[in-house]
Parts: sequence; C-alpha cells; structure tokens
Amino acid sequence: MDIKKKIGSRIKALRLINKLTQEALAFKAGIDKTYVNEVENGKRNISIVNLEKIIVALDQEFNTFFDDLVFSKNSPTNGE
Repeated sequence: MDIKKKIGSRIKALRLINKLTQEALAFKAGIDKTYVNEVENGKRNISIVNLEKIIVALDQEFNTFFDDLVFSKNSPTNGE
C-alpha cells in the first residue's frame, strides 16, 4: 500500500470514529469535500498544510495520527 492510500485510510478511520461525514470533516478543516474524498481514496497527494488542517479537525496530534499499524514496518499492508 502506498503512502497516499495509508494516509487516506487513516483519515477515513478517524473520521468514522468521530462520526463525521466527508462534508462535515471538510467544513471543519476548511477544505473542499471533493478533496477529502480524493485523499481518503488515495487519489490525491495531500500537502502537509492540508494534512495538518485535517488532523486538527479530527482532534488529533501528528504523533497520534501516525501512531497506527497502517504505518508500521510490520503492517500486513506493507507488502507493496
């Protein structure tokens, strides 16, 4: 799994935990809902600035955002 898909997957998982729609997350982050959809689906190369906006909108810190098995070297999804 490439990094765009890993980040998108993590965003989607946290969005669902927070019971937010893509539209609600986009509004909180101040970005377009189409952009959120494309990021979640690994179709968009997200900028650090927009990643920060999304992480803040999800009430996360960078370290907790990346502290997930999807980013682990031993993750089953790392068999690219």
